[in-house]
Amino acid sequence: MTSSPKTLEQLREFARLQVRAGLLDEETCRHEVAEALTTETKDLDAVALARSWVAAERQQLWVDQALWTRPTDHDRLVAAFDELASARVVVLQGVEDHWTANAELERLAVAGTPVEGVAWFTHPDVWHAIDHGMLEINVWHADTANVAPGDVLLDLVIGCLERQGLSAHFDEGRIEVGAHWHRYVDEATA
Repeated sequence: MTSSPKTLEQLREFARLQVRAGLLDEETCRHEVAEALTTETKDLDAVALARSWVAAERQQLWVDQALWTRPTDHDRLVAAFDELASARVVVLQGVEDHWTANAELERLAVAGTPVEGVAWFTHPDVWHAIDHGMLEINVWHADTANVAPGDVLLDLVIGCLERQGLSAHFDEGRIEVGAHWHRYVDEATA
């Protein structure tokens, strides 16, 4: 099977987004990219190509992040997430899906850890924030019920985001946050 240029371009984009998201350690990032390459292209050395692409994308990220001003939107998000954690709202970043959030709430309930709720988002949500400057966050009560307009929990989450200088509003069951995901990666730890 010969890989089409479109497929290779899409896979390279996947590598770029994984690196910029910064949610995976270096080894896991390379593994995810290699796995995607292996699935889509049978005629390439997936491990070598993944290593090369991830390294190149990381180099480009270091160049780009030197131009970012502090605090970045990601810095603001982290501060809001810290504030939410202190208000007993669990924040799950880059989770697989809603089952992960559900499992975490169940685990906390079994452990007897009281929480007000959970705010969670997936890798594709982060990728959207990287390129389009908007992060969509799901918010549930501790019983997994979705927040709704007028809920204290919804107001708490939006308030935390807004106190950090981020615009946020509830739309179609999720909070839309105006935020470019500019997450710094330290060259020494990459």
